[in-house]
Amino acid sequence: MDTPLKLSPRRVHLTRLMSIWRSAGWPCRDAVELDLVAVGWATLAGGAGGHETIRLTPAGIRLLADSRQRNRRALSDHDRLAGRVAANLMAAGRIVWQELSLRARINANDPASTGSAAIADEALWVNDEAQLQPPRPGKASWRIARPDVFSVRRTSVEAYLQPTVHEIKVSRADLLSDLRHAAKRESYQWLSCETYFVFPAGVAEPREIPEAFGIWLLNGSIETGTLDPIRPARHVACKLPFPVWMALAAAPPTRREDEAMQRELADASVAGESIDDAAFEAALPNDSDL
Repeated sequence: MDTPLKLSPRRVHLTRLMSIWRSAGWPCRDAVELDLVAVGWATLAGGAGGHETIRLTPAGIRLLADSRQRNRRALSDHDRLAGRVAANLMAAGRIVWQELSLRARINANDPASTGSAAIADEALWVNDEAQLQPPRPGKASWRIARPDVFSVRRTSVEAYLQPTVHEIKVSRADLLSDLRHAAKRESYQWLSCETYFVFPAGVAEPREIPEAFGIWLLNGSIETGTLDPIRPARHVACKLPFPVWMALAAAPPTRREDEAMQRELADASVAGESIDDAAFEAALPNDSDL
């Protein structure tokens, strides 16, 4: 009697199951599909015209659905809202990065670093207009900025890139923390032409946000609510320095789910060649939805 194959699903298997679920079911006949068929998550069948197709079995559908639910629960509200913002920007044709670490030049005295952390709610920012001035020679310093969502326009003309930062805030405390740190706010402005705060309705009033910053308001739930631009950000010319370009080149941009699936299918079918498991792992996108 044959011993049933035991296999722990990996990201490469889950990604392929999703692509089969979304596609017309054309088989690739590579190592990944061999695993899926052998363990019983997918099955090969003959079509009406004599061609062969691959379909998910009930076990494969359950595995894929369970995995998606686990990952959705694992994502924080902050991560899910950042994903919504990134998807909107990509749909508008922008190239998007998440969770970047970029060196930024600042010229602000951060209240938190000097020990003056007790600031009333009505004083949400300190000397905002001063932060818009260019740094004076000899007074600038550097800090690591970690914008939640960083994007540029899809263009070959550097002057048209319009780098933009979107900071995601799901609670009032988180928003106040950013607004009280002048150095953190200035680092966003140094890296971008426009900086936006994105937060759910009720977290803050638009008048509480410095006029230099734009506002996107989430009305409703993170998954189904609307992201409404309430106020445009003040536009300031910004040219990204070479170290920032190098950081962007080293970090893979976020991709839409349909683009990720199409890339995987294309990589698997080049010239009808068989692609091994390691090659698929190297080609897979960083898809947070799986």
